[in-house]
Amino acid sequence: MQERSSVEELVKQLRQELDRYSPGGKLPSSRALVDRFRVSPVTVSRALARLTAEGLVVTRPGAGAFRAVPRTATAPAGDTSWQEVALSADGAADVVPRTVDASGVLASLAAPPPGVIEFNGGYLHPSLQPERAMAEALSRAGRRPGAWSRPPMEGLPELREWFARGIGGAVTAADVLVSAGGQTALTTALRALAPPGAAVLVESPTYPGMLAIARAAGLRPVPVPVDADGVRPALLADAFDATGARVFVCQPLFQNPTGAVLAPARRPEVLRIARAAGAFVVEDDFVRRLVHEDSGPLPPPLAADDPDGVVVHVGSLTKATSPSFRVSALTAHGPVRERLRAIQVVDTFFVPRPLQEAALELVGSPAWPRHLRAVSAELRTRRTTMTAALRGELPDFALPHIPSGGYHLWLRLPAGTDEQSLTTAALHTGVSLTPGRPYFSAEPPAAHIRLSFAAVAGTGEITEGVRRLRAAYDEIR
Repeated sequence: MQERSSVEELVKQLRQELDRYSPGGKLPSSRALVDRFRVSPVTVSRALARLTAEGLVVTRPGAGAFRAVPRTATAPAGDTSWQEVALSADGAADVVPRTVDASGVLASLAAPPPGVIEFNGGYLHPSLQPERAMAEALSRAGRRPGAWSRPPMEGLPELREWFARGIGGAVTAADVLVSAGGQTALTTALRALAPPGAAVLVESPTYPGMLAIARAAGLRPVPVPVDADGVRPALLADAFDATGARVFVCQPLFQNPTGAVLAPARRPEVLRIARAAGAFVVEDDFVRRLVHEDSGPLPPPLAADDPDGVVVHVGSLTKATSPSFRVSALTAHGPVRERLRAIQVVDTFFVPRPLQEAALELVGSPAWPRHLRAVSAELRTRRTTMTAALRGELPDFALPHIPSGGYHLWLRLPAGTDEQSLTTAALHTGVSLTPGRPYFSAEPPAAHIRLSFAAVAGTGEITEGVRRLRAAYDEIR
């Protein structure tokens, strides 16, 4: 049995036996537990540490482990109703009231109940994550000289250089700031580039987490429609003229949720329009490493074709690794980089050095390209399986674009379908999905849903999940 499984089993056994001991009573010695359960001393130590963290056991050096004495609540609950007034009054003078709403983000972060197929996930299933390679990288990183000392505020030079090479063009390590995940980098960018009350142009539809960031900062998201070739330049120019905005946030590669790739002819147009408006383009390059096996050559980031510092680029390792491997890069050229750096330092100081060292170990190992190739092949298989299942079970659901990268499909529902009713019915039949409404900053043109094929265990779950979705649709028609 693996050590991790042994620890879990021992914790379960000891937790069940705690009632045999009175509060404060002494548990058997570590040696006795080793002999009784036939496990290693390390397993016993880790199991007791887990129970201690749960507040069930107290350890005393030299004396042993004891059942914890339950805490008794003696203080009154208190009255927090005053906070409603205080929190509301705080934004009374704001030009655009701040709205802190995480519901759109939680739709893809919340784990579904047991037995529910996860079509709402935003990360790779554990079976697709490079768990062994990450563990080995973290272990090697912890032994590097100076691994636990304070890193440079901008990030480790070697890691910044690696991110710069991935962008290409004239980008250098001096333009790169290592950040704690893409969400943090986007938050820093919007705080740096737009004052409270300002308009910020966004693709429509777009990533709900970015809309949440903007609204929490008191910004006003203004939608610019997207089609199969990405954002529409003429409408982008109109939006800049109408609003005076100085920021446009976009995902030119495998856009979330549509999966669109910005067409070659539109790329220079977007940069030209933003430059003429004196505005920045925040390029959220979130899934460049989740290309499918049948994709052709990828276009470079917009930042690679931008000598004038129009683009602020956000790239991350998280989507291709694990939700807990939160290492990203915020790249900018010119004076704006110093503002980004200052805000990041004030907010977070720096990304923990062991995590940066682990990122270097991971991307420099032979396991990294192998992992990317394996994920590329598997995502293609899953996308193909989900597409075929949808066409067979739900032919009325429109699938206007089949992406060659990313991890989800964007579906337009038949006219008259209530997406929230479908979402609720689907959960009752055992499949979780993401409704389309949170992806729009204004009124949506139609009802949509987003289905992820990355967070499930395999193609069998995809087929079964679509079958359950068909049952849910039949129920509400």
